[in-house]
Amino acid sequence: METATNKAKTRKFSPFVIELLIIMFIVEFVKGALLITILPVYLKTSLGASAFMIGWALAAQYIGDNVLRTPVGWLIDHLGYRTIMLSGVLCTFISVILMAILMSPGWIVLACVLLGAGTAPLWPCVITGATEVAGENGKATVLSVVYMAWLSGVGLGPVVINFFIHGAAYGPSFRLLLGCMTIVVVTALLLPRKKSAEPRERQEEAGGAKLPLGARVQQYWREVRRSMSVSPLMFPLMFAQTFALGILTPILTLYAKDVLKLSSLQYSMFLIAGGAITVVFLLPMGKIVDKTGIRPYLIAGFSCAAAALLLFTYVTSMFSIYVLVGLLGIGYAFIIPSWNALIASAIPPEKRGAVWGFFLTIEGLGMIIGPIVSGKVWDVYGYHAPFVMSGCVLVVLLVLQMFISIPKKGMVR
Repeated sequence: METATNKAKTRKFSPFVIELLIIMFIVEFVKGALLITILPVYLKTSLGASAFMIGWALAAQYIGDNVLRTPVGWLIDHLGYRTIMLSGVLCTFISVILMAILMSPGWIVLACVLLGAGTAPLWPCVITGATEVAGENGKATVLSVVYMAWLSGVGLGPVVINFFIHGAAYGPSFRLLLGCMTIVVVTALLLPRKKSAEPRERQEEAGGAKLPLGARVQQYWREVRRSMSVSPLMFPLMFAQTFALGILTPILTLYAKDVLKLSSLQYSMFLIAGGAITVVFLLPMGKIVDKTGIRPYLIAGFSCAAAALLLFTYVTSMFSIYVLVGLLGIGYAFIIPSWNALIASAIPPEKRGAVWGFFLTIEGLGMIIGPIVSGKVWDVYGYHAPFVMSGCVLVVLLVLQMFISIPKKGMVR
């Protein structure tokens, strides 16, 4: 029994999974440094770009990333991890080079489109590969580690890069990012040439059968529709889960700076209070979810996060605010492994790439639409409204997930 457990642990964190986690951490480090710290200031002060142009640059990256996730997932099933991931990281590498050498805001926007296209394979490849290796009983644990790599990269990138920016000189910062991308390219070369396609499809490909583009698109949608036997509620819930998070993305900094009047140091502590707690609790929560089931932790997570957001703008003391930020962090430490284990259990093992790509696209729409809605709501109804809206969406999620049956193994119904 002990030997079997050790084998399962070894399989979960095999060299393949570790390579995927290294790529996830470094790419998110580079992305966080570029999108949060470098580009907004660099475009404004060094290149004289308007706020409208800066907004388009950042939007272009995320839209490119999200739109391509679905076809990328299908390509993973047919071409394997190394080909798809290597293509993506090379695009990302080229985009960083273009940002470093080009001095026109228009070219920077195009480089951001390339950055989005380059990072599109990241989540489908990492989640597909990690859950495939972990198996049915290790999904939540391995997904917790994936999200730890993501959060660590996104959090450290914007902070560390500040030490490499000297006034208006961005050369050292870009050199650091190019060095990081070199490591990523080398790591991607180590990935296996694995194809997840079904044997019959592999035989057809080996025999040289080449379908026209229209037939390939139809084949892709047939593969995705095989997952549609899940509850119809799954799809709006996937959107709503990231929509609630997307609502907070543009207004957290605005609320901290304009309403709370926090200094840069206080704002850093404000972010760390929630982010660090989430990272610390993710791995143990993933293991607990794998051992005891999904439902109790979905209920606890949505309840904690919803309560924190509904109360957030109505407390006045900094101590209370930090308590609520901590509660929000704990809530998401419950939500992330249990929610992703729920999604993973709805995916046919033979088509992980195609269906994960499709699901990630649905979730990504929430991260695109949420920020647009929250800015308008803030302008019209004031700073309380976006937090209340996000909290209410989580309450709806709390209620609706009760109507999805979650068997211990197999498809979610």
